[in-house]
Amino acid sequence: MKPLIVLLLLLLSTASFAQHDTTYKLRDHYDKAEYFIPARDGVKLFTIVYTPKDKSKSYPMLMNRTCYNASSYANFNTQGHPSDYLVKDGYILVFQDVRGRYMSGGQFNNMTPNIPGNNPKNKKDIDESSDTWDSIDWLVKNIRGNNGRVGIFGISYPGFYSAASLPDAHPALKAVSPQAPISDFFFDDFHHMGTYLQSYTPAFPVFGVQKKDTTRQDWYMPQLMKMYQNQPKNAYDFYLAKGPLKNITKQYYDSNFFWQQIIDHPNYDTFWQKRSILPHLKSGIKPAVLTVGGWFDAEDLYGPLNIYKTIEAGNPGTKNRIVMGPWAHGDWANESAKAIHNHIYFGDSISSFYQKNIELPFFNHYLKGTGSDTLPEAWMFNTGTKQWQQFDVWPPKNIPPVQLYFGPNGQLSINKPVDPNAKFEYISDPAKPVPYTSQIEGLTFTPRRFMSDDQRHASTRPDVITFQTEPLADAVTVAGEILAKLKVALSTTDADFVVKLIDVYPDNHPQYEHNPKNIIMGGYQQLVRHEVFRGRFRNSFEKPEPFVPGQPTDVAVPLQDILHTFKKGHRIMVQIHSTWFPYIDRNPQQYVENIYKADEKDFIRSTIQVFGSSTVGVGGAQHNSTNTSTTPAKTF
Repeated sequence: MKPLIVLLLLLLSTASFAQHDTTYKLRDHYDKAEYFIPARDGVKLFTIVYTPKDKSKSYPMLMNRTCYNASSYANFNTQGHPSDYLVKDGYILVFQDVRGRYMSGGQFNNMTPNIPGNNPKNKKDIDESSDTWDSIDWLVKNIRGNNGRVGIFGISYPGFYSAASLPDAHPALKAVSPQAPISDFFFDDFHHMGTYLQSYTPAFPVFGVQKKDTTRQDWYMPQLMKMYQNQPKNAYDFYLAKGPLKNITKQYYDSNFFWQQIIDHPNYDTFWQKRSILPHLKSGIKPAVLTVGGWFDAEDLYGPLNIYKTIEAGNPGTKNRIVMGPWAHGDWANESAKAIHNHIYFGDSISSFYQKNIELPFFNHYLKGTGSDTLPEAWMFNTGTKQWQQFDVWPPKNIPPVQLYFGPNGQLSINKPVDPNAKFEYISDPAKPVPYTSQIEGLTFTPRRFMSDDQRHASTRPDVITFQTEPLADAVTVAGEILAKLKVALSTTDADFVVKLIDVYPDNHPQYEHNPKNIIMGGYQQLVRHEVFRGRFRNSFEKPEPFVPGQPTDVAVPLQDILHTFKKGHRIMVQIHSTWFPYIDRNPQQYVENIYKADEKDFIRSTIQVFGSSTVGVGGAQHNSTNTSTTPAKTF
């Protein structure tokens, strides 16, 4: 595969780019300048500034701080960041390479730990908050025609940099929109509930190779190409043939500093804890916040939900809002006519609606003082009815939660226990892991379509236990958090648990026009929400524990939030299994101290029992947020 194609794939996995109105030429309306803004420790931060040619009025600034090359915005093409609605409305546009990336000086640090008490006179304690503060301070003092107000936005990693600007924010920073933001690398992106997202393996050159000097080019390409040589057509076969993760270290990443950090810190120790932005959002947040996410975001679903909730819980005076739409990672920046995820159609012009009616009024009000502050607390898309809904609190209090109970012969009961003494058994074999998708996918960073994929390929496997209701006599709407409380027994000392909530379509469901002929919507088992959980972390992410073979044990699996209506005639399904490959890495299923260093001989079969006393609570506030329960409540 050619380097240009690989780079394009990586960029598309980071954020989606908008389609532009070709009649509006940025070059005709804006002037461009490049600056090296000094941070307080003397490091220079490369910054591109577009200023409107019309000098008859002043403008607020919209800033995007990125680790993905600010120079890519240098040729009068902002690539949909921000939207054309904002660009045409008149803003000073600012794009900056964060410390250690591309044209900026200094050394790069993934998820730079926040240092509370941002003091401009302190030249040593540097973090993303201080770099942002210094940049804003320079910009408002040196860029002509600005009105003294600044907003920050960003998707994915730039979403983290947006959130990181909130603690000890500069007085000129009035509005911040973290979009698909990373909040904690142990629960976002590279990990999910203690499991390693093996699908991220090709991404490590982007984040784990330090550049030697300032550059506008991608210096990490040699290491990136090493994995992409002889591009495999089937990632399942590729990773299974590679064997344990220690072989990835040996063959590809023995010189990658981020991969080494992952290996050295398999548990949620202080290395990861201090990189979480969540503890630093619990109080003192002054700018208005609009957090944006996608219900089908395979990369950063945890981040937007928990950043919103953390700010909301500790900052009662802050204008704090959340938007969740029927999007994959960053798709709200893509103005497509139809909103389609995988095989499911959700409506027309949904991203344009968000850009015009939510994002534009938000920034205009807080940065220009125009319009009224009428946005709802939560603007959420119901992925079942395929309609927007507004809420004055999230999770909502007016939609009752439901409890799902397991019964013999695959029964799933709503709000009524069936048989708490029942036992359901499957054998999990790491040598024959459950595929995460029904589709053949090559090496990719990160897969997206599977988030609404058909689960019929899994429901027929003997290593997947499946429960479903009868066809629903009435529609069932669920909104809020999901918490699966499993009681399990293992024949071994460790295992992972995958819990999936599925919407089963009626057998007579009509075909969608956009689908290929081989996709049959009748009986389609649409994945609605899932999560994976590494069982060793059931009591603490910081201090893992082996299971006692044969001993019934409680494992709580928090799934991310949901707003979904299971329509009349549909069924609700729950699937449980212990491998999901190659999306997540394989658990040896016998307890080893560090799975990244496990040998092939460590991987063994496990007989796993799930007891009928297990439940899945769907909707309401299930207290499934890891930053408020099982993770240490520390501030670093």
